[in-house]
Amino acid sequence: MSFLSRVITLFGLILIAHAGYSAHEHTVLYSNNTSTALPQDIIIETLVSVLIVSIGLVLSAEKLKPISWREWAGEIERNGGARNPYLSLEERYGFWDIRTKRKEFADWVRGQDVLIKE
Repeated sequence: MSFLSRVITLFGLILIAHAGYSAHEHTVLYSNNTSTALPQDIIIETLVSVLIVSIGLVLSAEKLKPISWREWAGEIERNGGARNPYLSLEERYGFWDIRTKRKEFADWVRGQDVLIKE
């Protein structure tokens, strides 16, 4: 994150905080009136500050890398799955292999049928 993008993001966050404080003060001061809407300057300040924060965050993002699924999958296969981000999901404790469980259940039902017929 470059210095300029941090300054832009910080400035936008300060503006958002100011807009929130202004909206709060407006609702406290005009709480007796039931139909008072927020003034246009608070709404515009909020929208501009969100835009400034978004610009700051986009400027601080890393450069995009080209997506190539084939190269990524080939790299995982070459490394033996060491960098596979889904490896922990596939090997977690208690993860059910549905096909294996279905086969075990079918074998158990067949075993019960044999016991009942005899």
